[in-house]
Amino acid sequence: MTQRFPAGKKRTGRTAASDPFMNTNSAFLFPEPPEHIPEWASKAAAEWTGLDEFSLLVMAEERTGKQIDLEYPLLPGETWGFHIVKGRRAGIFINRKLPERWKRFALFHELFHLLEHRKGEAFWERTATPLSSFERQADLFAWAATLKEWETCWNESTV
Repeated sequence: MTQRFPAGKKRTGRTAASDPFMNTNSAFLFPEPPEHIPEWASKAAAEWTGLDEFSLLVMAEERTGKQIDLEYPLLPGETWGFHIVKGRRAGIFINRKLPERWKRFALFHELFHLLEHRKGEAFWERTATPLSSFERQADLFAWAATLKEWETCWNESTV
């Protein structure tokens, strides 16, 4: 889903199949995990998994050279989140209506875009690679990071 953002910017939202583990009346549709997470995604996510938000942002700022703000505003419709980059500043905006575990997923998704897709939308519009491929990469990174965290939480809660 692509929506227009002020001043001609685009914002991408996240939607997919329902989440059978969530007991919520949310308007969001939650994705199913992929059957296979590629090795590149597991390796890329390994150093980010388990870090608190502050540590994630510090490490991302060191890697990108940007001051990154993280906010949880109320976003329209089914928009999960988006990021904006301007000069040496960046902002990640995650919909506060998302359940906590999906906020984390959206954070990793947007973080991957900041880290790996630095040329931004202008580049995507001029490349032969479809935007969906960039979104798929960000999702795989987010799955690699969050599945390991969710598995750890599950194992610790059943001890």
